Amino acid sequence: PPARDMAMVSFNAALYAFAGESMMLKGVVQSLGADVVTSFDMNYSVDGGAPVSETFNGVNLVAGAEYPFTLTNPWVPASTGPSTLTFWASNINGMSDLDPSNDELDRTIVINAPIPNIIDDMLIGTPQITEIANSDQDLLVPRDLDFHPDLARNELWVVNKDTEASGSSTVTFYDVNAPVLVYEMREDANNWHFMSLATGLAMGDNGNFATSPGVFDANHNGPPPFTGPSLWSADTAVYARPSGGNGSHLDMLHVNPECQGIAHDHLNRYWVTDGYNNDVTMVDFMMDHGPGNDDHTDAVIRRYAEFSITKDPNDHIVSHLVLDKPTGWLYVVDHGGQRVMRLDINSGTIGGQPSWPAGGPYEPYEEYSMVTGCTWEEVIGTGLVQPAGIDVIGDRLLVSDHSNGEIVVYDLSVNPVVELGRIVTNSPGIMGIKVGPDGRVWAVNATTHALIAIAPNGFNVGVQEIAKDDLLKAYPNPATNEVVVVLDRYTAGSATLELLDASGRLFLTERMTGNQLRLDLNATPAGMYHLRVTLDDGSQLQEQLVVVK
Repeated sequence: PPARDMAMVSFNAALYAFAGESMMLKGVVQSLGADVVTSFDMNYSVDGGAPVSETFNGVNLVAGAEYPFTLTNPWVPASTGPSTLTFWASNINGMSDLDPSNDELDRTIVINAPIPNIIDDMLIGTPQITEIANSDQDLLVPRDLDFHPDLARNELWVVNKDTEASGSSTVTFYDVNAPVLVYEMREDANNWHFMSLATGLAMGDNGNFATSPGVFDANHNGPPPFTGPSLWSADTAVYARPSGGNGSHLDMLHVNPECQGIAHDHLNRYWVTDGYNNDVTMVDFMMDHGPGNDDHTDAVIRRYAEFSITKDPNDHIVSHLVLDKPTGWLYVVDHGGQRVMRLDINSGTIGGQPSWPAGGPYEPYEEYSMVTGCTWEEVIGTGLVQPAGIDVIGDRLLVSDHSNGEIVVYDLSVNPVVELGRIVTNSPGIMGIKVGPDGRVWAVNATTHALIAIAPNGFNVGVQEIAKDDLLKAYPNPATNEVVVVLDRYTAGSATLELLDASGRLFLTERMTGNQLRLDLNATPAGMYHLRVTLDDGSQLQEQLVVVK
């Protein structure tokens, strides 16, 4: 090998962020040269701009050694949309890298516009409440919801409770603001184990999401209660698709029976409400094992048991939690105590192994620890009957009350926290709530099997005019067994749909008499295709479609 050669191995930071918010940049670099590396510069540039560099001294990297790095100064994106970050190492031991072929690694990060905080406007007058979907769109006892982290897509995911034997399901609304609602219900092949009686769903910032199980034992033959949260890919070409292994799950941990909710932290780190042990647990899946595999040994799990949470004795109403990432406060619903607690996740001392389960965890982990001496407090102790869902935006905390369907709004800028008012939905049965990309509050009702959106009085969703070339859309894309073809806001009449392979050969033809057509792809081989739609006026629209098997 050359004397000095360093290669970029991976980029471990988030793939989705917000304009104006700090983003830590992490990754792994590897030494491939003959010389021992004692110092080097780590560099990055944004969209080909001026490089930003940081020197790492005091390292000792022999050939083949990898070095995980975190840059000291976070990146603060200024504009929205996709940005390409390029990483490379240089100045190895004060000299140049002798093999530039493996130096650079590019990664595109989607930068979201900040979510507008219009919560106070919903406390004035009568809010607009719109039912978006119900059981006709496959909602069956929905308990939680979250938006895909690329907020411009308006892609909303809902998790259904279903039954213990069947396992839970998800329903994806590919553009929940579109005039023609396109949705898809999916069940993983092994959801009976990896997603049973799901209580929560939380999207991550790296293209994954996680669910929390309300089941006592994922094998349905316990004790022991061998269950806990599962990690999944939000890529529709991976999630709930055959993997040749244990379903399509990316990871699963097994020390949190009867979970009552889940909240994202960063990358593959999440927080869960443990309904069996009545506490809160941090679970970091670390590097996932890939779809359908089973290596969980690198996980880091830390249990916080200095305040108690009581679940619904009927195992129905959830106790959700949410992390206010800028402040580090984790807000936790205590359903049985009719209150809300908060925990400073940056406080406490990591100690020894928890006493439960007796004899240690049911499988080996990198770390399974108890955290003591943390800072926590009760922030809401009155006024709630059946608290369930929770979310935070800026200095506003929202809590749903399952008993009456009210969403209670609190002011976090003062201490003690005070109630500002209540959004009356007249919809008892509400569980999960989420502030959406445009500031509206979205909620699922487990009693009426409904998805609703709540907005201030007079709120305009803001349907934009679109060019004819943008009428044609396909969901999901990539697709496997079926694709939904949509002519968004097209009202001029019928159209002819053609599917062509990469060489231009016509594969099939269908007549569209409405805005939407479900196309069966079971007999369509994997590959790249083109959807071509001919409108009644003779004009044509085209969209690329990827079929995976």
